[in-house]
Amino acid sequence: MEQAMIDRLMIRETIENWAVWRDAGDWERFATLWHPDGRMMATWFQGSGREFIEVTKAGWANGVSILHFLGGASIEVNGSRAVAQTKMTISQRGEVEGTLCDVVCTGRFYDFLEKVDDRWLLLLRQPIYEKDRLDTVSPDARPVLDAALLAEFPAGYRHLAYMQTRIGYKVKRDMPTLTGPEVEALYARGRQYLQSGAL
Repeated sequence: MEQAMIDRLMIRETIENWAVWRDAGDWERFATLWHPDGRMMATWFQGSGREFIEVTKAGWANGVSILHFLGGASIEVNGSRAVAQTKMTISQRGEVEGTLCDVVCTGRFYDFLEKVDDRWLLLLRQPIYEKDRLDTVSPDARPVLDAALLAEFPAGYRHLAYMQTRIGYKVKRDMPTLTGPEVEALYARGRQYLQSGAL
């Protein structure tokens, strides 16, 4: 029981350090959180942890502003494998149809972790996008959105995808949301990983 609690605390520390170090641009320490085979899935990027660092740094240099805030977590551990779900928000600021806006997306980080040399490392981070909204930074501004483009994206991250598309990113359109086959497949994948290690 004591070791299980220690493992959960260590996993939570990995998750919290991810948000703090990534948003602070502490790339050297951020890199230590990733498993050598670690992968990041996001609306705008899918690839290795190492590649994620490089594209995030490039985005920073081009003025991309994305921040994260964490809430409660549920962590399941089986030996050297773990699956964690953590409530989170993604906040992105950028121009939408010529108007500076904030998009806030609420969801969960669904993480696959492996214990390597007594450290819990991220093997796969797959966000689940539950709902989002867009607000103008100036309260009197009223950007006119392209309704047809907006409707192309899943409801869980519709406005986030719209902003990211408008600033030049190619957005993945089949990410897990609150309900549906994509999130059910993710849950099944998590159960399989915990049981057998298959990812």
